[in-house]
Formats: sequence, structure tokens, C-alpha cells
Amino acid sequence: MNTSIIELKNVSKTYSTAAGDFPALRNINLTVNSGEFLGVVGKSGAGKSTLLNMINGVDGLSSGEVIVNSGGQRVSVHELSEDEKARWRGKTMGVVYQSFQLLPMLTLVENITLPMDLAENFKPRESRERALELLRLVEIEEHADKLPAFVSGGQQQRVAIARALANDPEILVADEPTGSLDSITADHIFDVFSRLVTERGKTIIMVTHDMGLRGRFTRSLTLTDGELEMEVTAAAKPKRSRKQ
Repeated sequence: MNTSIIELKNVSKTYSTAAGDFPALRNINLTVNSGEFLGVVGKSGAGKSTLLNMINGVDGLSSGEVIVNSGGQRVSVHELSEDEKARWRGKTMGVVYQSFQLLPMLTLVENITLPMDLAENFKPRESRERALELLRLVEIEEHADKLPAFVSGGQQQRVAIARALANDPEILVADEPTGSLDSITADHIFDVFSRLVTERGKTIIMVTHDMGLRGRFTRSLTLTDGELEMEVTAAAKPKRSRKQ
């Protein structure tokens, strides 16, 4: 039986701009099950990144509720204070960005140990050992003591994935993580995500503008102008979803 790990209930987000209010998300209802590799596909401006920010609590919602069931706790994300959300995110959710966001003055292994040290989950020696293990997982351990500037973009993205796994979160959210990579490197990164789901039991939500990737997720959703329009499941034909 599938177990719900993330629930969005009537989630809306409206931004106030000089030109007036802009509805980025409109009454989104969505359930993500534990162990899913969920893709959210849509054009630029469709609301994909905003959706991730509602799930990880980085941005406030205008209405609705986001519930995350992780670590034996059921949390209504947007009812937490900012400090509580930061601590909760550090333990529950890893984030992977398109731009990598590695600290340039730290080595690759130090970039991974930093979130562990901040969360105080491991002793310094233990955090380095775990960081090296994660670099092995993403097949880049031999570059552990190099600075980010001395490895390729694809290798930096592998480090960013390893960093997102530092505190062993159940959930990863990835915002266009392959958008700036060549097709071969992007394919390797996609394989890393797939293995994290099948071999490590992670739940991954990835947003992308590449419609061609829909068949590689266990389930994909198409987001258009802030609304979920279409759902595609593995080995199934597209079907109309519940119109949000």
C-alpha cells in the first residue's frame, strides 16, 4: 500500500507586482506517495519553482495547506515559525538547484560536511566519512579535496546531490537540476536520482521544462499557468487529472 508523504490541499500563491496581483499557483491539490519519483513538467513561468517553494516552506502560501509526513511526524509546514521551518527542512528535505550553489572556497567534501556540522548530527570525523560515502554514491569520490572551480558542471551537480543527502532526508526536491547540463551528463544525473529512489527509498520531486522526460518518472504532472493539467503514470497513457 502506498503511503502519503506530502499533501497539498487547495494551495494557492499570489504575488503582488507593480502591474497587479499575479496568481502563480491556483488551488493545487496533490498527494505524493513515499518512494515516488515525481516529475513536474511545464514551461518557464508555469509555477514549477513556486510549487517546490510551497512544499519546502521557503516561500509563504496565500491560502491552503501543505502537510509532510516524515520521520513519524505529521507537520503542517506553513504553521511553523521561520526558525522551526529551517530546522525541519534541515532534517526532512534535501534541495538540489540548477545552479549547484556550492561554496567556492570549500572543497567538495567540505561542501557536503557543512550541513551535517550545522545540524550537529555527526561528529567532525564522522561527517567527513559520511561525506566521502556520499561522494562514492554519486561516483566522484576521487575529487573530494578539490575546489568546485576545478571540476565540471556535471560533477558539481553530483556534489550538490550528495550535499542534499547529507542529513539523510526522506525527501529530495530538485529545481531544474539538469537544465544547464549537456544531454549525456544530464542523463547520468537522472540515473543517480532513479537509483536513490529504487535503492535508497527516497522520495524525489523534480521540476523540469523538458517534456521529453515525462516517461522517465514514476509519475509526472504538467503544470500550466499555475494549474495542474495532465497526469502521466509509468507504463500508462496520459489521462486528465483532477482539474485544480
